[in-house]
Amino acid sequence: MFRHRGKARTLKHNLAIASLLSFVAGLVNVVGFLSIQQLTTNVTGHFAYFMEEVLRWKLWEGLAYFLYILFFLAGAFFSNLLVELISRKKEANVFVVPVLIEAILLALAAFSGPQLISNQPNLLAYILLFAMGMQNSLVTSISNATVRTTHLTGLFTDLGIELSQLFFYPKAEQRKKLNASIRLRLTIISFFFLGGIAGGISFKQYGIGILVAGSLVLIGGLIYDTLKIRLLLYARKIKSRQQE
Repeated sequence: MFRHRGKARTLKHNLAIASLLSFVAGLVNVVGFLSIQQLTTNVTGHFAYFMEEVLRWKLWEGLAYFLYILFFLAGAFFSNLLVELISRKKEANVFVVPVLIEAILLALAAFSGPQLISNQPNLLAYILLFAMGMQNSLVTSISNATVRTTHLTGLFTDLGIELSQLFFYPKAEQRKKLNASIRLRLTIISFFFLGGIAGGISFKQYGIGILVAGSLVLIGGLIYDTLKIRLLLYARKIKSRQQE
């Protein structure tokens, strides 16, 4: 799911990565908000708060919200920069490094979170927003903008449009394409909610430390992807030998 790009990607690949990354985003969304009462997976609300503070001439308070936006942007920039640099050397592992960095950032937030919540809550928000910016850029690049996992506004908009189109596109091929897209949207929304529920329930016992679960999910996805590819290559090698 992390290794196929362009025409090589299938609906199955997109469903797999959508499930994994939207679960992580839902987890971060709820845990981040419960920890510091700030949105940490998107910047729409932060832009509104930034403008409010600016209009009230509270520029110092507004700066914090502006930095939230910049850190999300920086995460997206950094993720794609890594993808472009690595793709010039080794295409197969192009997305592994950004995912590992995101996993490290979530683990860092989990272990340093209690201290940051007390002393530097904005720094914790910057870390999570940077990580989610990386994830959004990463999955957009992998899926050719088919999958987005860190916020739901656009997803519900697209889902509403596609559900309405079911009444006007009766041809089998058109309906098949629409059904596949609707299935993908519903998968992302469902796993985002599941991640949020898991985060909310676990937060009562583990606090922000539960973010380590998001880190483990990402690493587990990479391990699964690597083992699957190696098994497929091994099977092809065995089959090739048998045909000789």
